Amino acid sequence: MLAACSSGSSNTGSNSGGGGGSGSGGASTAKGSAKKPLAPPKSFSESPTLASQVKAGKLPAVAKRLPDSPYVVPHNWLGKGKYGGTLNMMTFTSQGTAKADSNREFFYGHSLLRYLNDGLDVGPGLVEKWSSNADTSEWTLHFRKGLKWSDGVAFSTADILFWWQDIILPAHYAQVPPDECRSGKGTLCKMAAPDAMTLTMTFDAPAPLTADRLAMWVNGAIGLNGPTWVLPKHYAKQFHPKYNKSVPKNWDTVGGLWEQKTDWMRNPQCPVLIGYKCKTFDNNKGVTLERNPYYWAVTKDGDQLPYIDEIVINNVQDAQVGKLQVQQGKIDYCQGYFTQIDLSDVSSLSQNKAKAGTDIVLWDSGSGTGSIFFLNLDYPDAKLRNLFREPKFRQAISLAVSRDVIQKSLYFQTGYPTTGTLSPKAIEYQVNSQGVKNFQAWRDSYVKQDVKKAKALLAELGLKDTNGDGFVEMPDGSKLTVRIDYSADISQTEAAKDNQLVQDAKAIGLRMTRNPVSPQSYADQWEAGQLMSHTNWEVGDGPNNLVYPQWLVPLENTRWAPLEGQYYAVRGTAAQHTEASVNPWKRKPPRLAPDTNGPIAQMWSLYDQSKIEPDFMKRTQLVWKLMKIHVDQGPFFTGTVANYPQVVIAKTDLRNIPRRENLAQGGFVNPWIHPTPAVYDPETWYWDNPSQHTA
Repeated sequence: MLAACSSGSSNTGSNSGGGGGSGSGGASTAKGSAKKPLAPPKSFSESPTLASQVKAGKLPAVAKRLPDSPYVVPHNWLGKGKYGGTLNMMTFTSQGTAKADSNREFFYGHSLLRYLNDGLDVGPGLVEKWSSNADTSEWTLHFRKGLKWSDGVAFSTADILFWWQDIILPAHYAQVPPDECRSGKGTLCKMAAPDAMTLTMTFDAPAPLTADRLAMWVNGAIGLNGPTWVLPKHYAKQFHPKYNKSVPKNWDTVGGLWEQKTDWMRNPQCPVLIGYKCKTFDNNKGVTLERNPYYWAVTKDGDQLPYIDEIVINNVQDAQVGKLQVQQGKIDYCQGYFTQIDLSDVSSLSQNKAKAGTDIVLWDSGSGTGSIFFLNLDYPDAKLRNLFREPKFRQAISLAVSRDVIQKSLYFQTGYPTTGTLSPKAIEYQVNSQGVKNFQAWRDSYVKQDVKKAKALLAELGLKDTNGDGFVEMPDGSKLTVRIDYSADISQTEAAKDNQLVQDAKAIGLRMTRNPVSPQSYADQWEAGQLMSHTNWEVGDGPNNLVYPQWLVPLENTRWAPLEGQYYAVRGTAAQHTEASVNPWKRKPPRLAPDTNGPIAQMWSLYDQSKIEPDFMKRTQLVWKLMKIHVDQGPFFTGTVANYPQVVIAKTDLRNIPRRENLAQGGFVNPWIHPTPAVYDPETWYWDNPSQHTA
C-alpha cells in the first residue's frame, strides 16, 4: 500500500504529480533549490484583487509595495502559478486555535534567514546579506531595503531592538534569550543597529553557527515555533507599559493582554511580515487568513506571492472527525504530523482518494527516534530521581523494548530500529566514515531486545522481586512503579507504543502504568519537574547536531532534564544567582544545578566549547564526544523506529507541492526548527482552477 502512494519512504519512485505546476502524473522532476540567491525580476505581477485596489487608489503599485530587492523563491520544482481561490486546512488541538502552534509552521516570512535543500544550505530571508569578522565573534546583518509590514509601515531594525531591549533583556512575559544570542561562555551578545536596516551581534567569543541558527524556526510567534525576534514596534508599543503609561507595570497583569495583541494568528490588527495576515479568529472554530499585499517574496517570473487568496484553518478537537473530513474531501491540504494522520491511515485514505480528489504524498520524517519514552532525571522524589539517573536502569528499559514488533505493527516495516538519536540527516553522521561509524554505534547501542541482560542490569542496581508478585521492588523493599505520564490527546501510534512498552517492561519484571494528564496542564507540569516520564514527542532535530542540540544537551526545560536545562537557560541573566536558598522545584522558574562530575556538566562543557570553535571538523569531533556520553551513560531518551515516512494529503489540483523526488534529502518533516512545510514556501502553492475553490 505504501509503495503504491505517490512517493516512497526511502527509495526514489515514480513521480505522480503536484509539483512544477503540472497535474497528477506529470509533475516536475527538478530537484532541490538554488544555493545562491536568484536575481530579482525586471518587472512584477500581482493578484487581480490587489490590482483592482491599486486602480482604486487604495494600495500603492506592486513595485512600491515590494522591497528594493525582493526574495526570489529558489525552488527548482516550481511552476508558474495562478492567482485566486481558498485553501481549506485543519488543525488538531483540544486547547483551542490560539494554542495550535502547527498553524504557524506554514509561514517563514518572519525569519531572518532560511533553510534550503532540507537543511543542507542556508539562504537569505528578511536579511539579504550577512557576514562575520575573522573569528566569527561579530556578525553584521543587512536587511532588505524597502521591507514593509502588512499595514504598509516600513520595517526597520527598531522592530528587532524593541523585542530585544524591551522584552528579552528585562525578561518580560517569561521570555528568555534564544541560544543563538548567547556565547559559548554563557553570556549574551550585544545587539546594536548602526542604521535602520543594519544589525550587529557582538559576542565575547567566536559564534560560528550564528547564521545556521538564524535560519531555525518560523519566528515571529508566541508558542513552540521559536523565539519572536521581530515585533511591529509601531503597533505593539501601545501595549507596553514603558511606552503607554495607562498599561499596568505589573507584567503578571499585562502578560495576557500582551500575548493576545501581539499574536498575529489571533489578532487581525497585528501587522505581519509573512504572506498572510489574520482576517478572522475564533478560538473554538479556527482562523481565516488573507493575503498580505506587502509580502516581500516573488517568483522568478516576477509574480508577487502568495497565489492563493485565503487560507481557512478549521480547528478539529477530535482526530477521528478530522480524518473523516479528509476522506470526504473537505480538507485541501493536511500534514499528518499535525493532525494525527499516520501510516495506519494510508489504507482507508487510499480507498477514498478518488471520491475526495486527493493525493497521498510521503515525505521523509527525518526522525531519529520514532515514538519515544524518556524519564524525568529531575524528578522531585530523591529515591526515584537517583534511580532514574542510573544509566543501567535506562539501559534495561531500552533493552526490554520489542522494536521489531513496533516496526511491523505501527510503522508497517518502514524506517529502521534505533536506540534513539538525533535526525539521521544530520551532517555530523555523514561527513566521513568515522561519522557513519559513530552514528551507528549510538543508534545500535541498546537497540536489540535482550530480556536476560535487562533483568541482570536491574539486579545489579539491587532491584529484586522480594514479595513474589512478578515485579521488582526498590533495594529497601518499597514498591517501584514507573508511571508513564502522557497528554490525553496523544496519537494512536504513541498510545499503542506505550501499551507495548508496558508489556515489554512486565517481561523484565518492571511495573509500568499509564497515566493520562490534561493537555492543558501537561507542559506546565513537565517544566516544573512534577511528571515522572514523557512519551508525547519524538526526536528529529538537525540539520546538524549543534544548531538545536536540546535533545543532545539539556539547555531548557522541556526535555529529559527539565530543571537542569532551565538552569542552563538562565545563565547570563538576572535570575542566575537568585533564589539560591529556595527549593529548586519551588524556584521561579524551577531550576537545578547539575552534579559537578555528572554527564550533564560534561555535556555543557563540550557544548560550550563547540559554540566557540570556528573549525568545522573540530566542532564535529566535539559532537562525537557528546554522542559517546549518550552511548556510555545513556540512553537519555529511548527511541523505537527512525526515519519512517510522514503522510501528507493534498488535493490533486493543488500545484507546486513538491514530491519526495523533488527534495534534496527526500524531505525533512519532523523537526520544528526545520519548519515544514514553510521551507517549501506554501505561498507558491496554487489551484489549477482557482474559480472552483472559492469560499
